[in-house]
Amino acid sequence: MSEPHTNNINKKIQPVHKVEYALESFIFKGRWLLAPFFVGLLFAVVLLLIKFFKQLYLMGIATFTASNQELLVGILTLVDTALLAGLLLIIIFSGYENFVSKLNIDNHEDRPVWMGKVGFSGLKMKLISAIVAISAVELLKVFISSASHSNDELLWKVLIHVTFVVSGVLFAFTDYLNSKTISH
Repeated sequence: MSEPHTNNINKKIQPVHKVEYALESFIFKGRWLLAPFFVGLLFAVVLLLIKFFKQLYLMGIATFTASNQELLVGILTLVDTALLAGLLLIIIFSGYENFVSKLNIDNHEDRPVWMGKVGFSGLKMKLISAIVAISAVELLKVFISSASHSNDELLWKVLIHVTFVVSGVLFAFTDYLNSKTISH
């Protein structure tokens, strides 16, 4: 006895639908074209790791001769590099899961809680938060060494940072409005 709700797979596909199915299947498989981008971003994290250890090595050598200000700028550079690497990992994990395929590591004890639960909206918020944090660290580095920057440079850096902050607030507000609209 067949069920009244048989799916299209069990039905014979008509010629017009075969073309449509083939096209849609081809487009769907095209998502794998994004995978090399995420692998490339993973290599970028490796490059950041190399840069991080180079900076740490140079700081170690200069520890006894560098001023506190120079060490602070070096430490902020390390923080900046770590934040950027974290941002890339968020993009890699979320982008891969949202656009390519689910990461089948559900039972791994070190799996971050947010993995598999961050949608596009959540990804945008994580990205803008990381960008604002990176911008803040860069701005702090500039202000620590403000003697080597012109007032115009400082003003532009502040304006760019404020733009990131305002963008983040607008993204959050838009998502808030969107969630209210969807829930009603």
